[in-house]
Amino acid sequence: MRDFSQDHRWLSINTATVRKQRGEPWPLPKILDACAARGIRAVSPWRDQVAAAGLAATAAQVKALGLELSGYCRGGLFTYTDSASQQAVRDDNLRALDEACTLDAPCLVLVVGALPGALAGRPAHRDLALARAQVAEGIAWLVGEARQRGMPLAIEPLHPMYAADRACVNTLAQALDLCEALDPAAGYAASGSSARPALGVAVDAYHVWWDPQLEAQIARAGRGPANRILALHVCDWLVPTTDLLEDRGMMGDGVIDLPRLRGWVEATGYAGYSEVEIFSKANWWQRDGGEVLDTCIERHRRCV
Repeated sequence: MRDFSQDHRWLSINTATVRKQRGEPWPLPKILDACAARGIRAVSPWRDQVAAAGLAATAAQVKALGLELSGYCRGGLFTYTDSASQQAVRDDNLRALDEACTLDAPCLVLVVGALPGALAGRPAHRDLALARAQVAEGIAWLVGEARQRGMPLAIEPLHPMYAADRACVNTLAQALDLCEALDPAAGYAASGSSARPALGVAVDAYHVWWDPQLEAQIARAGRGPANRILALHVCDWLVPTTDLLEDRGMMGDGVIDLPRLRGWVEATGYAGYSEVEIFSKANWWQRDGGEVLDTCIERHRRCV
């Protein structure tokens, strides 16, 4: 396992971590500058932040600062109620793919969606099996487009508490089942290369740490012609957790054994970034952004 204690060269910042500090938005250009000033080499920006800053301007700034991306957030939300909403989903995912290509991201992260309308508090139905079928259908379609562009897709399984509204893929096993069914060759049709899968997974500690099958499923992800682990996200699970969406903990403040989890991931051959992704409306979003980034650096060295 890599030694993170001496430097933070493998730290990435998901830009949601410093999205809004002390009630004021931190615009993406400011986040990028602050990361580069601290020797943070990689970021994972969100689409709304990129849209606000401008796609071309963001790509130029990333290049000028010498930054890399560890992923791009996000595509997915595949479920629909009629042909018009299905087409809207497809159009949005094509835009997300093209944005990821412009930014030279290593993957487009997919939060797959669940019961349509549930995020707005008005679920159209209760048929979770139908939602999962539409997710599989949507990924099968999108992976073809992704192969043509050479942009890997990373399915991110979300904690079961999000099964109704955000993602009906809730375990790493479910995500890998989809990968193996929809991308059995684990390579790009366009390039003919098997160095990276067209379809893989993002392992987010917050969402998967509880799973009794986690070690075995991480090992499964690393088997075959290519490692399907395309991204590793880290934060901590607080006890108690006061908000299921926006009370993630800084690494070391909760109950996740992050070094053990990272060890399992790296045993597959994964050698990419550890991406800090923290939503924290009552704590870390109430602090100075520079303090948050400095803490991420310190905790990445000590607790990840």
